[in-house]
This record gives sequence, C-alpha cells and structure tokens, in this order.
Amino acid sequence: MASGGPLTPAVLHILLALSAQDRHGYGIMKQVEADSRGKVTMGPGTLYGSIRRMTDAGLISESDKKVDPSLDDERRVYYRITALGQQTLAAELQRYREVVAVARSLSPKTAGA
Repeated sequence: MASGGPLTPAVLHILLALSAQDRHGYGIMKQVEADSRGKVTMGPGTLYGSIRRMTDAGLISESDKKVDPSLDDERRVYYRITALGQQTLAAELQRYREVVAVARSLSPKTAGA
C-alpha cells in the first residue's frame, strides 16, 4: 500500500479525512461524505477493512485523543495519520497534480477543469 503506487480511493479519502484531525470511524465516514460532496459513501466493511490494512501498513494508528471525552462514547476508537501516512498522502497528491498537468497539456477542454 505504501509502495509508492496509486492509493485506492478509500485509502485516499481516509487519509484526507485524518489529515485535519483525529477521528473515529463514523467521523471518518461523515468527513469522506462531506469532502466528496456526497459522491463517495463508505460503508462499515470498506471503512474498517481499509483501516485495518492502513494500520498494518503504518499509515494510520489508534489515537488516545478524544474530541471531548465527556461527550463521547468511551468505546469509540479514534485514528490518526502517521508520519508515513502524511508522506504517502503528499506523494499521492503530487501524483494527482502531475496527472492533471498532463491532462491540461493534452486538451484545451481540460484547461478549465
């Protein structure tokens, strides 16, 4: 997963959601939906399967932080992006920038996109 190749859409969206703050699973799902303006909805199977693989790969880890422990369910597990996850996200975003640059150079129609 962190081999330098393209990330799956689920992994990319999870890293983006965690890049701003630690979140629990439901919070990640809601942030992905908000970030994508409702175009991406992530079910629990996809989310938690991706979280497990991302944790194993060292891209994210469990966090001890709670947004507000007095208002939050103690059973909720929060996740945070790791340094490797930040590097992987930065590399993926650079890859996207390069793809967009190539697309813009190929067609005048894509220049405004």
